[in-house]
Amino acid sequence: MSEAPSYDESIPDGGNPLEVNVNTQYVGYEWNYTYLVFCAYIVWLIIPGIGLLYGGLARRKSALALLFQSFMVSAVVTVQWMFWGYSLAYSRTAGPFIGDLANFGLKNVMSAPSPGNSTIPEIVFCLYQLLFCACTVQIVVGGAFERGRIIPSLIFGLCWATVVYCPIACWTWNTNGWLYNLPSLDFAGGGPVHIASGWSALAYAFVLGKRKKNPTDKSHGKPHNTTLVFLGTVLIWFGWFGFNGGSALNASIRAMLAAFNTNTAASTGAIGWVLVDYFKYGRKFTVVGACEGAIAGLVGITPAAGYVSVWLAAVIGFITAVVCALMDNVNNWLRIDEGMDVFKLHGIGGMVGSFLTGIFATSSISSLDGVTIASGAIDGEGIQVGRQFAEITAISAYSFLVSCALLFIMKYIPGLHLRISDEAEERGLDLDQFFEEEIGDWGLVHELERKRYEQFLMGEAPAQGSSSSEAVQETKTSAPADVSS
Repeated sequence: MSEAPSYDESIPDGGNPLEVNVNTQYVGYEWNYTYLVFCAYIVWLIIPGIGLLYGGLARRKSALALLFQSFMVSAVVTVQWMFWGYSLAYSRTAGPFIGDLANFGLKNVMSAPSPGNSTIPEIVFCLYQLLFCACTVQIVVGGAFERGRIIPSLIFGLCWATVVYCPIACWTWNTNGWLYNLPSLDFAGGGPVHIASGWSALAYAFVLGKRKKNPTDKSHGKPHNTTLVFLGTVLIWFGWFGFNGGSALNASIRAMLAAFNTNTAASTGAIGWVLVDYFKYGRKFTVVGACEGAIAGLVGITPAAGYVSVWLAAVIGFITAVVCALMDNVNNWLRIDEGMDVFKLHGIGGMVGSFLTGIFATSSISSLDGVTIASGAIDGEGIQVGRQFAEITAISAYSFLVSCALLFIMKYIPGLHLRISDEAEERGLDLDQFFEEEIGDWGLVHELERKRYEQFLMGEAPAQGSSSSEAVQETKTSAPADVSS
């Protein structure tokens, strides 16, 4: 094996490929960046997975908007990251709070050794971190659940990635960051991804205000398609192997353990949430509960995946899911209509995971990569719990307050009002924001609405506005027995 490459400030882009073979420096280390780029590919699946999860949790009349946003968020964040996002988070000349524009437009980001691991080309590291940012923004836009306009949500996502995510990523993972040097322990994003997105989604819901509830709309607050929820969770779970497994930034045994811990925590998380539901609902189960439990377990293990043993990962997943499941009334307590449960799953789950990391981090596990020594209270380093509290407090306060400031500024900019009209909300985001596209078979519903309109024109019945869910219910009761709605 050749000597590990090192960064040379005189050739910050890694060399001129017309004069030298820039791959030579990585001979013998190809497995590291091959593994990481594979992890990046499967992390991408989390983005449409969140779209499917959100779409299934929404009412059918607003589900398409959430699928659409999952693609558009990825597109917008990719552009942001290429121009200035990567530089603000990971430039080598960053300060303790924010990077500079030394890598603006991906300047010199190519074949030189990356800041995260010298055996990984910087372009691979950049792609991997880009997808982390895109996943996080996709989580945040869930705060606009069923009432947020799409274009303002994308603009907010662009601004949020710049002034919230990038600074927090710099604090946490840049070698110059203040949390990195404290040090707080955050293996794969408990702070920048989950705590930040949970509090920011809560801010989004707070600024937008509560949804208008139609007393006759029986679908309000209920998932319209459990299959989509399940499919989205499957993609998220699979993508999380890359999310956590790749965060070691090498293909070491530590990375393999992180992947094992990911599956373990998701499994015990599903068990924990299902047990809560089982007793809450009179010994009956819920598929959505199992999916939310798996996600809660994934969130909880994210900061701890490379610091704890398999059995402690099981404990973290179970505890996080049970805590999140018991916080079912948190929206009522806060008097904020955050109907997608982003704060409950990611905000609360991320804080629980970060706290438990401070307790259970073990140096014998972190050292599996041959380099890292990190200890928690279980190893006698009780002060680590306090450091984790510093991370939780700083990220929670910063993400919530800055997100509120961004949203209030946008709210009063002409053309960027955040919320759709009351009439459009009653019709649904899909009918208001999209051109002749809807989810599912609406044929019977449209036929019923056409007949109502004809009756009105003929003077046989008064025109009555109804929600799509009302129309579906009426169609079910009036349709022949051999016709399924």
